Amino acid sequence: MRKIMAMGEGLIAKGYIQPADIRGCKANLLLLLTAVIWGSAFVAQRMGMSHVGPFTYNGIRFALGAVILLPVVRWWDGSADTDKGFSGTVVFGGLLAGAVMFAGASFQQIGLLHTTAGKAAFITGLYVIMVPLAGLFRGDKLGPGGWAGAVLALIGLYLLSVTEDFTLAPGDLWELIGAFFWTAHVLILSRFSPRVNPARLACIQAALCSFLSLIIAVFTETVTYDGLHGAMIPILYGGFLSVGVAYTLQVAAQRDASPVHAAIILSLEALFAALAGWLILDEILTYRALTGCVFMMVGMLAAQLWPKS
Repeated sequence: MRKIMAMGEGLIAKGYIQPADIRGCKANLLLLLTAVIWGSAFVAQRMGMSHVGPFTYNGIRFALGAVILLPVVRWWDGSADTDKGFSGTVVFGGLLAGAVMFAGASFQQIGLLHTTAGKAAFITGLYVIMVPLAGLFRGDKLGPGGWAGAVLALIGLYLLSVTEDFTLAPGDLWELIGAFFWTAHVLILSRFSPRVNPARLACIQAALCSFLSLIIAVFTETVTYDGLHGAMIPILYGGFLSVGVAYTLQVAAQRDASPVHAAIILSLEALFAALAGWLILDEILTYRALTGCVFMMVGMLAAQLWPKS
């Protein structure tokens, strides 16, 4: 390790590489780790529901995630352009984002009862295309990448999820509904994040999502000690790593990573979910479904990377 560091310092001293290149490489590696964590979290979500209900799982994991984010709140002071402390703006934005996150996470978790981790991840990832399409209602113009991405994503969704009688598989339908809420969630964050402390916003939304999930779980699900014990590892993974650690990694990485690199790397989340589902849960996608995944992935990348008008 010391030799590698010394070699890097030598290359910098000779002008072959710049310090910004080193920071960018580290940022890309952190984003790749984030995509791996988020992708494999779909497997943890499926495994957890073998022992507890979807609202119980979400309630506990988002509560754990909110607790994990508390040190980040203290560490991340924000810039001079954002609010300091828990202002009215950050509280309102966090509550609004948390309510929408609760809806998206609930539909996603219920859908995972009936579909595979890989399919759930690809359908959820459609928000990447839905966000620019939603901009049309605000008068935004959609570039060729957005339109091409939308068409490719629709073709991919048909191949992945539409049955022979032209209906969506039940679990996939829940995931598709959830994708609309994740789209709204992205739009809400894009409005509030530049104005407030992002860590505080994330902590508030996770706390509200947990609270709403636990309220419904109390009235609709049976919670037992044995169930919680059996789901402990998936809950810890979903709360500690997926909500807490991965968010922190993303915040740290996107300080130095370019938006283009971030879009490409984070979109790999769906591929890692399909790979993890195959390795851990023995989930197998048909050739038709795999073809649909390819169309959807290309569509997601086109929507993010094709130059906009």
